[in-house]
Amino acid sequence: MLRPIRTLAAAAAALALVSACNSASTNGTSPGKPGDAPGNTRGVSDDSIKVGGIVSMTSASGYSKKDTDLGAKARYLRANAEGGVNGRKIDYLGAEDDGQDPAKNLAAARKLVQQDKVFAVSPMSSVTFSGADFLEQEKVPTFGWGTLPSFCGPRHIYGFNGCLVPTPGGTLNQTWPEGIGQILGGARGKSVAIIANDSDAGKFGIRTFQQGFAGAGFTVSYAKASVPATAVPSDWSAYVKEILSGSDGKAPDAVVSVMQTPNNIGLFTALKRSGYQGLLSDPTDYDPGLLAKEATKQALDGVHVLLQFQPFESADPKMAQFKADIKAASGGQDVPLSMHMLTGYMSADLFLSIARKAGKDLTVESFQAAAQGFSDTGTLVGDRAEPKGQKDSFGCGALVQLRNGAYEVSVPFKCHEPVPFK
Repeated sequence: MLRPIRTLAAAAAALALVSACNSASTNGTSPGKPGDAPGNTRGVSDDSIKVGGIVSMTSASGYSKKDTDLGAKARYLRANAEGGVNGRKIDYLGAEDDGQDPAKNLAAARKLVQQDKVFAVSPMSSVTFSGADFLEQEKVPTFGWGTLPSFCGPRHIYGFNGCLVPTPGGTLNQTWPEGIGQILGGARGKSVAIIANDSDAGKFGIRTFQQGFAGAGFTVSYAKASVPATAVPSDWSAYVKEILSGSDGKAPDAVVSVMQTPNNIGLFTALKRSGYQGLLSDPTDYDPGLLAKEATKQALDGVHVLLQFQPFESADPKMAQFKADIKAASGGQDVPLSMHMLTGYMSADLFLSIARKAGKDLTVESFQAAAQGFSDTGTLVGDRAEPKGQKDSFGCGALVQLRNGAYEVSVPFKCHEPVPFK
């Protein structure tokens, strides 16, 4: 039932078609009332459930989340091999490439709903989510990595590990500050600098992590979303100078980057060349594929990477199942694992778990009813619960460090009590 990923040329043609008819509603409801009809079953037949994805397969910087699509495919393949969901197989269309472009993200969402008529979008993984309002309006269950505000609050949008960018009244996941505090021997008397891209995700990241690190007892000496989001700087000296002078003229004990790999390579290389000896950390660079290039391996050596799931090095049987599923989806080939694979896999897993609970009579309404009382335990992201996850994170994570060309667990997977977000 799974279909291959479309070529970029086909995607471009489809997006052009969507732009010409994007005001139409094809979910079987009357204009002005998207998804409101009782028993809305868009994308559901007697024997299948149609699902699509939106992923930044390409970007201007060369950064790609394409492995997210493979992770989702792997989970859906196993679900189908096990008989599907309440007798229905998953018809996974693959992921649309939004190129990290807001206009393409919205166009992809419109295409999946209005042209492909999917029941759900899972996974959605990008630094932009301009299609969120449209998907919520159309009542499309949507699952992805909850690093954007749109995953926090809307009724039909779910983060696979909860809401990571909460609104006031929500909570903050403390895995990162607590983990770094553990490595440094405690947060008391320690300082941290936080840097991000000048984007919506970067600005929210600065706001949340600044509060989280301060709440853990750190002094935040620098916190700016100042790096261009569309191009990697060729000269990092100005950023390094600002970071190392901080607010008190002293170098911080830790530098935390809320950016993607190309930026991290440039920043960390510049910091090391300046003589900086403190701790370096980011939430992105857990990818054995990065180790193929010697320059990349050297730039990221010693960096502690935040994970919000069990490390690949874990002995958990569920991790062994994940690896087996990825291998099966790759045609029996051993491929380097990446955090993006697990993002797609766990987005699909949460969707499948709720759909299974909804029962044979699957509609948007029955799916939402099942989500409202959903919970399970011991997954690769810890304990899950909805609608809690639409306001709070699931609170679990780990840190791994790249040392001498291999990743090692520096802080084991653990669930931390979240703190209120103000």
